[in-house]
Amino acid sequence: MDALERLLAERAIERMLVDYAALNDSGDWESVAAMYLPEGRMSRPTAPDEFIEGHDAILAAFKARPARASRHVAANIRVTIEGSSAAATSQILLFTAADKPPLVGTYADRLTQTADGWRFAERRGSLDFT
Repeated sequence: MDALERLLAERAIERMLVDYAALNDSGDWESVAAMYLPEGRMSRPTAPDEFIEGHDAILAAFKARPARASRHVAANIRVTIEGSSAAATSQILLFTAADKPPLVGTYADRLTQTADGWRFAERRGSLDFT
């Protein structure tokens, strides 16, 4: 992979992480779940060691969430490309109801390049402050 290809891959993943936050806030669960490999897995920042595995289970978990107004802010995104695989970290700031303080967390991601673009193999969230 040459320098330009690396930059384009990094930018595609950065955009993916920002899109993930926006799709999450809009409740577009099908599009969020489609960002995962069929065997992909995720954990929420509030339960970092409890993985939800597989596209269908991820979609069901998102659909089971109570409706809420939220805004996720993704920042400090760092991407490392290794051929058709990548690792990324990002910080997330989650705003919800006015009577709750925002949550600050980190995502550690493993991604795989597919014919349809980059997909999450694993997305592990954690809270930075409890």
